[in-house]
Amino acid sequence: MIALLPFEKSDFSRFKSWIGSAKELLQFAGPYFAFPLTDYQLENYIQDTKRRPFKIINTETKEIIGHCEISFEREIPRLCRILIAKNSERNKGYGRRTINELLKLLFVKENFVEADLNVYDWNSNAIRCYEGVGFRIDANVFTEVKIGTETWKSLNMRIHKSNWTASS
Repeated sequence: MIALLPFEKSDFSRFKSWIGSAKELLQFAGPYFAFPLTDYQLENYIQDTKRRPFKIINTETKEIIGHCEISFEREIPRLCRILIAKNSERNKGYGRRTINELLKLLFVKENFVEADLNVYDWNSNAIRCYEGVGFRIDANVFTEVKIGTETWKSLNMRIHKSNWTASS
């Protein structure tokens, strides 16, 4: 099982250690942060009242295994900056559990009816995870970002509360 706890200043060093390159940072955080991550960027991040960042805790081992966020910058809340940090912890269902916990916060505790997220089109594992929870790709919404000589396409995925309830 997992638990979501507020991301705090005491988490900065661990968080920065998870990001080894500009590509890793872009994959995880989109263009929100600049590499290398600094305490100044993270301080601004946790003080932003339109964002609710969390650390992901494995409740069995008590280890902090990742990070996630809900952004309230738009009318529809957005799940973002979702990372299961260690490769050894991936593909164990923690991503799906994290998404379900975030949606529970939005749909049950706060009574929102829709949420969205963005994911790079080449990240098939993440897309399968999100689809497994009930998200669907909105083919009309996408963006592109340059990283070095590459162009990455970011897909938008949406979920309605009724679709999540049916799949959870």
